[in-house]
Amino acid sequence: MSENRKFFVYGLFVLVGIIYLIRLLYLQVLDNTYETASNSIRAIPDVPMRGQVYDRYGNLIVYNTLVYDLYVTPNKLKVADTLALCNALSITRADFDSLMKAAKVYSRKKPSLFLRQLSKEDFAHIQDVLVDYPGFEYVKSSVRTYSAPTLAHALGYVSEVSQKQLDAQEYPYYRQGDLMGQSGLEKFYEEYLRGQRGVRYVMQDVNGVAKGPWKGGELDTIAHAGQNLYTSIDLEIQQYVDSLMQGKAGAVVAIEPSSGEVLAITSAPSYDPALFATRDFSKNYAKLALNPYRPLLNRAVMGSYRPGSTFKTVQALVAMQEGAISPGSIFSHAGAPMKCHGHGGLTGVSSAIQWSCNPYFYHVFRRMLYANAEKNPFKASAIGLQKWHDYTQKFGFGQKLGIDLPSEAKGILPDVEYYDKRLGKKSWRFGQIYSMSIGEGDLLITPLKLANLAATIANRGWYISPHLVKGIGKNDNPLPEFKQRHETGVDRRYFEPVVDGMEMAVVRGTVSRGAIIPDIVMCGKTGTSQNKKGKDHSIFIAFAPKDNPKIAIAVFVENAGFGGFAAAPVASLVIEKYIKRHVDRKAYEQEWKNKNFLQNVIIPKSQLPKPKEQKPAPTKPEATIVNREKAAFNKLTEAP
Repeated sequence: MSENRKFFVYGLFVLVGIIYLIRLLYLQVLDNTYETASNSIRAIPDVPMRGQVYDRYGNLIVYNTLVYDLYVTPNKLKVADTLALCNALSITRADFDSLMKAAKVYSRKKPSLFLRQLSKEDFAHIQDVLVDYPGFEYVKSSVRTYSAPTLAHALGYVSEVSQKQLDAQEYPYYRQGDLMGQSGLEKFYEEYLRGQRGVRYVMQDVNGVAKGPWKGGELDTIAHAGQNLYTSIDLEIQQYVDSLMQGKAGAVVAIEPSSGEVLAITSAPSYDPALFATRDFSKNYAKLALNPYRPLLNRAVMGSYRPGSTFKTVQALVAMQEGAISPGSIFSHAGAPMKCHGHGGLTGVSSAIQWSCNPYFYHVFRRMLYANAEKNPFKASAIGLQKWHDYTQKFGFGQKLGIDLPSEAKGILPDVEYYDKRLGKKSWRFGQIYSMSIGEGDLLITPLKLANLAATIANRGWYISPHLVKGIGKNDNPLPEFKQRHETGVDRRYFEPVVDGMEMAVVRGTVSRGAIIPDIVMCGKTGTSQNKKGKDHSIFIAFAPKDNPKIAIAVFVENAGFGGFAAAPVASLVIEKYIKRHVDRKAYEQEWKNKNFLQNVIIPKSQLPKPKEQKPAPTKPEATIVNREKAAFNKLTEAP
């Protein structure tokens, strides 16, 4: 019995020993986690190059330039002469102390970003110096570089990922110090642009000195560069639009009607995107944020304006489709609370569009809302308004069109629920909302939506959601949603009288004579958006040629007055440039490049920087223009 116990104890010891040996074999040979987590093995991330951005003809818009990021590990850092180090790095002692404090807060044992975006020249200057300062190391990186100072709002920018964004990650991809798209295409297509990170494992001694790749690089993974974006932007036309919008506040959006591809998109005033691709990002951003002309606002997709008389095209189309009017319907001016622009007798929808007759569209809207002939005026208004809203919504109003840019504004397209909340349930009447008949009142749109309206009319009833990227990774490979047609539900035959009216508005109507393009039939509609502060905004939508249109456009010029005066000339020059690839009206072109409407922009006193010295208040305390702010703005946004 005792002999059996002895064998049992021996067997137990042997079994335990075998288990330990197997576990040790697994940890040291089969499982790489133990070794990679040990102090002798260090994982170095390999950050991929972001995808580049091209225009529709293959011209490079955004590319990458090699730079070096300097990291520091506080516990390893040994500095004998701080002043000498600061001089070598071209920073002040205060900057050094601040950067070291931030690094220690992050971690004393882990490397954290110390200086970002050292150029090849800067890095070559300090590379030998860093040998004397253990604790510093570098990582190759890249910075966004721009072929031209344009498209700042559309392209967007990249900056260091915030702690909030790090915490919100569903999948742990980003680390402290990584760059991430924060706006524009950089943000919308971040998943495609950022690429796939790689990693290198290196062996190091107790002093942190690298001793070569671990296992000959067997476990290393290669970084894969981000996918390139092939945009629909015509870079030549984009820069031309920018030149026409100098000295102006507003927006221009040009679209190819048949595809929904955005040819040019400008928000003015703008800025050079290179300002956000430097180590001075924070300073440059702060300056632009304080500028009273709001250059950071992407007016093209975020600006909220009343559409003015451009909306009369929608009123006519919806009313004809609902059967409230016919193409030949005529109304007198009697009973309308708004005045007309002064014109001869109307012959129907076409001439009403041609002359932008306010009383005509007052009666059109009234007839639409009261088409049910209900005895109860509220019930009639409510039923009619809801039908009008449902049709109008199909043109893209009151909702996001889904452009591939973040922060697109929905705008406002009032319905029954909207007025029930605002004016009281079952207590509002047509007399309180009739201003919408001419595109005023509670309607709010973006320039993008009006450009899309122009494209929809050009297509005679349908549109594809506007988009800037026509290919991801390769050309002609857009996202699936940018291939779908959206129908308005309005019969094609009702578009013809509206198109004819838009043609006559240019030939002999509300558009200034100078905006007529030789040899090109342009169809357009003027609009003047009411503005409580200062001059009204000038609006114009158009497409050309009349048959088989190649371009649709919307132009907004803030505080410039009548739509046919300021916005129409800009649109006509862009259309001529795009279709002909040159402009014959040289004198006219130069005149509008030199036009300056910024002096009409009224800036609330609260938005102006406080003067260093106390000066007498201006005669109009609610608004003024400061010349030195204009000079500062021009200097900040001028091309390098």
